[in-house]
Amino acid sequence: MKWTPVSRAVRAALLLACGTTVAALAQDGSPSVTPPVAPRAAASSASPLVLAATAQTSPQAAGTTAVPASKRTASASTSNQSGAGNQEQGSLAEVTVTAQRLRLIGNTTTASQGVVTGTEAQLTPAFRPGEVLETVPGLDVTVHSGEGKANQYLMRGYNLDHGTDLAVFVDGMPINEPTHAHGQGYTDINFMIPQLVGHIDYTKGTYYADIGDFGSVGSLHVSYLDTVPTQVAVTVGTEDFQHYFTAGSTAIGEGNLLAALEFQHYDGPTTVPGDQQKYNGVLRWSTGDADKGYSLTAMAYNDTWNSQTDVPYQALYDGELSSRWDQLDKTDGGYAHRSSLSWEYHDHLGDGTFLANAYIISNHLTLWNDFTHFLVDPINGDQEAQHEDRTTVGGDTSYAWSTPFGGIDNDWLVGLHSRTDYNEISRLPSEDRVPLTAAQLAAADYDPYFEEDDQVRLNAVAAYVQATTHWTDQFRSVLGFREDYQHGRDVDELAQLHEEGLYGYTPYTNGGTASRALAEPKANLIYRVAPDSEVYGSWGIGYHSDDLRGVNQAKSLGEPGAPLIASQTGEEVGLRQDLLEHKIALTAALFSLSAQSEITYNPDVGQDSAGPASVRRGYEINVTYQAERWLEFYASYSGDHARYKTPYDDGSGHEGEYLPNAPIGTGEFSMYVNNLGPWSGSLEYRYLGRFPVTSGPCTNDAVATDFGPGYTCANAPMYNNSKGLVWGAGYGEWNGDVNYAFAHGWSLGLGLYNILNSHANSMEYYYIYALKGQAPEAGETFHFLEPFNARLTVSKIF
Repeated sequence: MKWTPVSRAVRAALLLACGTTVAALAQDGSPSVTPPVAPRAAASSASPLVLAATAQTSPQAAGTTAVPASKRTASASTSNQSGAGNQEQGSLAEVTVTAQRLRLIGNTTTASQGVVTGTEAQLTPAFRPGEVLETVPGLDVTVHSGEGKANQYLMRGYNLDHGTDLAVFVDGMPINEPTHAHGQGYTDINFMIPQLVGHIDYTKGTYYADIGDFGSVGSLHVSYLDTVPTQVAVTVGTEDFQHYFTAGSTAIGEGNLLAALEFQHYDGPTTVPGDQQKYNGVLRWSTGDADKGYSLTAMAYNDTWNSQTDVPYQALYDGELSSRWDQLDKTDGGYAHRSSLSWEYHDHLGDGTFLANAYIISNHLTLWNDFTHFLVDPINGDQEAQHEDRTTVGGDTSYAWSTPFGGIDNDWLVGLHSRTDYNEISRLPSEDRVPLTAAQLAAADYDPYFEEDDQVRLNAVAAYVQATTHWTDQFRSVLGFREDYQHGRDVDELAQLHEEGLYGYTPYTNGGTASRALAEPKANLIYRVAPDSEVYGSWGIGYHSDDLRGVNQAKSLGEPGAPLIASQTGEEVGLRQDLLEHKIALTAALFSLSAQSEITYNPDVGQDSAGPASVRRGYEINVTYQAERWLEFYASYSGDHARYKTPYDDGSGHEGEYLPNAPIGTGEFSMYVNNLGPWSGSLEYRYLGRFPVTSGPCTNDAVATDFGPGYTCANAPMYNNSKGLVWGAGYGEWNGDVNYAFAHGWSLGLGLYNILNSHANSMEYYYIYALKGQAPEAGETFHFLEPFNARLTVSKIF
């Protein structure tokens, strides 16, 4: 392992600071032994689901609706105890690993709603921060490019790309970014610090009135802790992985001040080192308790990296790549900077509970990607710089109260949401990260579509109401209504270029305005069959927004089917069952989700666009078994069937009803060990089932459209004669952690990833590209699954 000047400086700063600042557990899946904490019911930022899961509620008292997911970070706050106080108190009690999964009957709206505890998140052997989210059942988190880029998410038969249809929140702040330089709903979670995660609340489906844009398939609400014990951690690993973390909290006045800092460097297995340099910090002040309190949180994150964009198998087999770790364009990479300031407040007002939060977020991103290599520009290559400078301002308020009517108890929830995005967004052809000159663009006859410079403003507002009626001790209904309105304005700075129709291309513009309102009714019926058994029936309408540039462009070209808000309708039936005196929790669900417009990806320009309608059907089964106080087993599996409603030409000469990259199944098996004397750890198996990478087999009509007149399936240039329906293999991967606590707060942790060194791919695609000096070809591309890695963590709790 080599020490860079920056890493030396960071290491020295951490060692100097360790007496007054603190570090939590080891980053990226190498956690040290979980520090002693108070029982979760008293922990900071506990959600109502967490609190309810630890309480012994009677059937009569257990029908309450949880506080809305988007506000759960405001539901409670730490009492005025320092981290040291929590540590001392926690040493007096035994803590089970994830008892919260076992006590959710009577406190959820569907079988697909639940909570992941901080202990579970910190024990999970996650190779990168985003994989902590895989503790949510049925969610697969992978990558198809560099470490600093947003993850690839897959769930319920969806290739969610970089976050479309998966709404993610961290401490109440929305992470999804609409009308993004790279992909609609782009969700970069690399700034998340797993050691600070208090819990993760999750929902799936369109059935929750408080869930809006991007939340139709699922929503995740990550809540940070208010206090942590004082500690420092240093991790080193294979492929020059280095991670340094320090964080801690102290009582100041009537509240607590928490500070955290991390640095990470990682080269990876590629022939061009990844050279990731990540800096991340959090400063948080909080005060109050579960009844009344508020917090103010500042975050700052900076990341740079080199990346291997997915590459064609043809380049590997024909010798253009020296190995699967090599890359065609060795200057692909990225830069990301994020800073935010957020505020949260909660209080009991009158007979109800008032919650409010507000935030301002600044995001700066540049991605240098070369997807198609020499297809568009045979001289300079097809690299492009996708760039944006975004400011997001928004907030939420809600009020919940209960009123009896005619002897029947009713729980009411009303809420408001507002968000505005200001975004300067551009896409420019480049070579070696330098924009091409006008002469270079003219020499290659560039389609003006490949140059964009837009000034975008997006406004979103919503209001919702939800009523939970307890008709009997066994039967309740949850009826909701939500109204969303979005308006966007785009100033196309290159409108003159786009409207000239150079080189015979069709004139168009991104500029203009678009707006749409959508009414979203929701209905849930819940029946408690027995004290330990509950069944659910749900229906609802949700949506995702579409890229404003694509909406305006389709309008200017007279193309239908690109709404600013694309509705989605979901149905679900489910079961939640506790067994063996709450030692086993079982959930099962059958679901269906129909989308008005499917997001599709165009590799020529590296952007999403609105596609045809689709429908998905599937099932999920999740089992938690608390075998011993110190031992838990957890398993989940989701089987999925995804199809377009009409045949779709995927742009590669193939046509059919299959959704490319929609997995037929995802699964997970985990074993958690905690507080077994000085030992703790986990063993995990991640599974991503096979998935189609084309929409169907080759058809003559699709070939003529995608390759040009004169081509048919008989002579179409498809690598390896891939003219049928083409499938990606998926993968399985074993990861594990083992941790040992010594005296005086010292601990040692070892993380092992891809233990069996599986030579699989984390992601596969199929599209048209061209290698240098060769004619266009359609074929599979891949991004590797990282080989076996080991990471060693030394940590100290003060």
